[in-house]
Amino acid sequence: MKKFNIRKVLDGLTAASSSSSSATSHSGTPRENDVIQETLQSEHFQLCKTVRHGFPYQPSSMAFDPVQKILAIGTQTGALRLFGRAGVECYCQHESGSAVIQLQFLVNEGALVSALADDSIHLWNLRQKIPAILHSLKFNRERITYCHLPFQSKWLYIGTERGNIHIVNVESFTLSGYVIMWNKAIELSTKTHPGPVVHISDNPMDEGKLLIGFECGVVVLWDLKCKKADYRYTYDEAIHSVAWHHEGKQFVCSHSDGTLTTWNVRAPAKPAQIITPHGKQPKDGKKPEPCKPILKVEYKTTRAGDPFMVLSGGLSYDTVGRRACLTVMHGKSTAVLEMDYPIVDFLTLCETPYPNDFQEPYAVVVLLEKDLVVIDLGQIGYPIFENPYPLTIHESPVTCCEYFADCPAELIPALYSVGSRQKRQGYSKKEWPISGGNWGQGTQSYPEIIITGHADGSIKFWDASALMLQVLYKLKTAKVFERARSKEEKPSTEIVEEDPFAIQTLSWCPESRMLCVAGVSAHIIVYRFSKQEITTETVQLLEVRMQCEFSDGDSPDPGGEQTPTLPTPGASSSPQESEPPTQPSTGSNSCDGPRDNIPCLKVRSSPLKQSPGYQVELVIQLVWVSGEPPQPITGLAINSSYGLVVFGNSNGLAVVDYLQKTLLLNMGTSELYSPSDPYQRQPRSPRKQRQPSGAACDTNDGSNTSEDRCKSPTSGSTSPCNSDDERKQKFIQKVKFKSRRFSKTVANDFAKMSRKISSSSEQKPDLEARFQRLRSLTCKKRFCSVKEGKVAARMSQKGPICRTKSAPNSYAKDNSFIRSRSSSVTSIDRESREAISSFHFCESFPRKMDSLVSPCVLVGTTQGTVMMVALSLPPGGDQRLQQPVGISSCGTLVSLKGGILTMALLDATGTLLPPAYESWYDPNASDEDKEKNRRRRPASPPSSQEGQDSQFAVLCSEKQAKVVAMPSQTRIYKHNITESSFVLRADVVQMAGANCIACFCANGHIMTLSLPSLRPLLDVNYLPLTDMRIARTFCFSNLGQALYLTSPTEIQRITYSQETCDNLQEMLSELFTPVETPEAPNRGFFKGLFGGGAQSLDREDLFGETASGKASRSLAQHIPGPGGMEGMKGAASGVVGDLARARIALDERGQKLGELDERTAAMMASADSFSKHAHDMMLKYKDKKWYQL
Repeated sequence: MKKFNIRKVLDGLTAASSSSSSATSHSGTPRENDVIQETLQSEHFQLCKTVRHGFPYQPSSMAFDPVQKILAIGTQTGALRLFGRAGVECYCQHESGSAVIQLQFLVNEGALVSALADDSIHLWNLRQKIPAILHSLKFNRERITYCHLPFQSKWLYIGTERGNIHIVNVESFTLSGYVIMWNKAIELSTKTHPGPVVHISDNPMDEGKLLIGFECGVVVLWDLKCKKADYRYTYDEAIHSVAWHHEGKQFVCSHSDGTLTTWNVRAPAKPAQIITPHGKQPKDGKKPEPCKPILKVEYKTTRAGDPFMVLSGGLSYDTVGRRACLTVMHGKSTAVLEMDYPIVDFLTLCETPYPNDFQEPYAVVVLLEKDLVVIDLGQIGYPIFENPYPLTIHESPVTCCEYFADCPAELIPALYSVGSRQKRQGYSKKEWPISGGNWGQGTQSYPEIIITGHADGSIKFWDASALMLQVLYKLKTAKVFERARSKEEKPSTEIVEEDPFAIQTLSWCPESRMLCVAGVSAHIIVYRFSKQEITTETVQLLEVRMQCEFSDGDSPDPGGEQTPTLPTPGASSSPQESEPPTQPSTGSNSCDGPRDNIPCLKVRSSPLKQSPGYQVELVIQLVWVSGEPPQPITGLAINSSYGLVVFGNSNGLAVVDYLQKTLLLNMGTSELYSPSDPYQRQPRSPRKQRQPSGAACDTNDGSNTSEDRCKSPTSGSTSPCNSDDERKQKFIQKVKFKSRRFSKTVANDFAKMSRKISSSSEQKPDLEARFQRLRSLTCKKRFCSVKEGKVAARMSQKGPICRTKSAPNSYAKDNSFIRSRSSSVTSIDRESREAISSFHFCESFPRKMDSLVSPCVLVGTTQGTVMMVALSLPPGGDQRLQQPVGISSCGTLVSLKGGILTMALLDATGTLLPPAYESWYDPNASDEDKEKNRRRRPASPPSSQEGQDSQFAVLCSEKQAKVVAMPSQTRIYKHNITESSFVLRADVVQMAGANCIACFCANGHIMTLSLPSLRPLLDVNYLPLTDMRIARTFCFSNLGQALYLTSPTEIQRITYSQETCDNLQEMLSELFTPVETPEAPNRGFFKGLFGGGAQSLDREDLFGETASGKASRSLAQHIPGPGGMEGMKGAASGVVGDLARARIALDERGQKLGELDERTAAMMASADSFSKHAHDMMLKYKDKKWYQL
């Protein structure tokens, strides 16, 4: 176990940039209490995927095992998703990525055959928890169009585009020499090619007769033994599907003109019946009008009543704009069931797997483009089953995501209790029919919650414990605002054309259950959790005016003409001095002048009924300023112990007291810098008027005119700096120097990931002001003479940040992650202002060498600066609601390369110090209950002794990580995370009883660093950033968990914990369970006597190598899969895998032994019966003459 000394270093000491961790310690003998033992080592980490949740993206095919009760769905990207009972899910992927065109289960065998668009077929072994491919067969000369595997058969029929049918042995995955050629199947007199094979099925009552459907409309009944066509059925319209009656005497075809033709097997001349389910029947007896094609039909019989005929498509052409429909025809009734999305495929679930028995259908599984619906055929009105799978992640596109592992235990029951009241009514009362598989036996018992924000303004809470996912509660934030009924009624103040309520970021405190969300329309909503329903007469509203200018006032002014005055804790703006919170500003939105002092959205004025759950406490809206829209929120944090919300954007930051409903601070980013900084800014309260030497942000109440704002404020003072030309030249040289430190790949990476920015001519500041602004921002530093970082700013995920020269495209659902980071000098014109990127509430030492801790906020910016803001809180109780909160800026703590992503605080032993919080209490409960449950978590950090550091600030940016000792503010450790890329997401997480930094880079690397020494523990090239969705949704959590949105509809969970990887086999659900196959239908006495039952066929004699010979080697190539027995043994190694495999083997062996015993007993009984009958016969005729017989 390695030990690290933590001692303070000389103030201002800088270390050279290196790719490894660098530590500096003060000379002298380290004391024993300065030693921190780090327990995390590289062997604690391993990266692997765990489970995938959500609806299969772009589904293309479906299959169902009627005995195992398992559903399989294939996608256009080559993915396979398997579903059993609630909580039993599995994901696997074909390496080629080709679309899955068809799936076929080996019923009750624990195997699945998949056919792909690249003309390959694969055999999957489902008897292991992670399915693997056993065999593959790649066709070289023919395109696969249709597959059919008869029940309890090992011979797979494969139809091709050329019209031929090949036969594959699924045990060995070898081709049979038996081939049905298209020219032998059709009439010899036919001059045209019949087209691809669109259907193959054997006669339910005679396995030796194969029904082949060709696209042109020809259907052939092929005799396998005689190798000839028995009957040919011809129709003018193209065929899409064929379905048998279970008695094998009739079959139904669906056609491209919306008709269904019913054929008697022995009457091929003409159809026995032609119907057009949705066609208008003309009165004069003419042919009905053609309809859209019927893409699929299924014909299922029942013992007690009329058969069911289920079909998709076939609607009349005059139903333009009508949604996709599924039609259920039962007797004389026809039900048309409208679907929300187009139908991909459907399957009718039946009681028996045998095709030659009454089918007794009980449900229809309908696979839609974005949903999975199961219809109950046994109840009047055909209600749907309540879907237990988490398939509604994409109900509205996901815009942000957060992951919380090891939450308070009472959270999930509380969210479930309020969410259960939101469930829809009218579902089928029967149990979910897809009920196969078993849950995993994992030992992880800690609660996990995933929160997703969506484009329609909704927020969903999910229970993610034990590798499952279940929706707990849904919150609709759009209910707070007035909704426009039409495009004409949309307010002109909206800054996004669609989805104005989309969630951009959120901050959640699990202990207090306080929730704060920020939307794309520059709005913030604070929510409290309550178990009681209330009606809010007036929604509390606070409007904030945040403005930033480029002017000559940004030039440095160290001459001392203006005495900087930092607000002391007692001198901050009081609630009485700030703007009235609940009174909307009287803004102007006339045609003559620019929009000013008006928010983007209108809060509803009518009373708001709030159900149990999250209820609105306060709405904060940024307003338009002189025709300029408010900038998107880039940083957000809430603290329940302090009662504060802090947020920021490219204009600066604001602090709001949500208890008093007042704005405490509204300050530009540049004003946060300390007065001891070389280029300081004078901070002001929200009500203070602008001074002549003004800062970059205008935080007044809007009384200044547009002309005043554009006026240069430096006319009354002379700048002590050199001339403008020299100043510009020095700045360009500095940028050139910094740009050499980054390789060209950085610019390429950024260029690939950035959206094109449309040029805008409005509000262009002059070049000189922009140069001075950027120079002042890049020169600010407290400890180092040269700032470690390049001129950079992270642009917002949605909407524009800076209107100086360019405006990004409007909000997009999947490609809204924008960055502009070119290191060339030409990017100066496109650089945006320094924006706030992150916050962290803590109890620390706000100023250098302080001896007492106090509430603080760490503020990180996109330029890599970390600043400290001190808070002075009034006493609790009534005084907290009456006295103002004091706020003072304490200047720069440290600077890093790249924008700040995350910050945290450790104590002297290396233990994480979480922000203070207040335990949850119901705000609508009685006062006695409130006081009983309301308690503030005591501050845990001890006070610092003189000359000794007792805390360590952990800071991580897009390029670096640093650890700074507090209160001396000396850098202890530094690590350059990446040079050629940048970090997209970083979190300080708890892992194996210790803490570390987890990072996800744009080049796909996932890394972890130890704390506090920043030693690299894990570096895996996992997933190159191919989609902006991944960058927007990737997040780490405690205990080695992480997730991201791998497609618009699916969440992929991964782990970087070695312990979780070792236990993964045990935690995963089991797809295959030993189930006895139902008995075959009884043939009956007369059918057995006269041969009217099902005719069996020994396919081995027909298709085996001895009878049919070998197939052409060039036709297809056999590829052994990695999932064979050897590969399965290696993959399932370990005690859990061995036990599971042994248990399955024992079950199978026991089942086979039982079957053998039964057969032996039956044979013995049959032999005894035969012996008895023979003896009786002998006695009967023993003494009779031949003529008496």
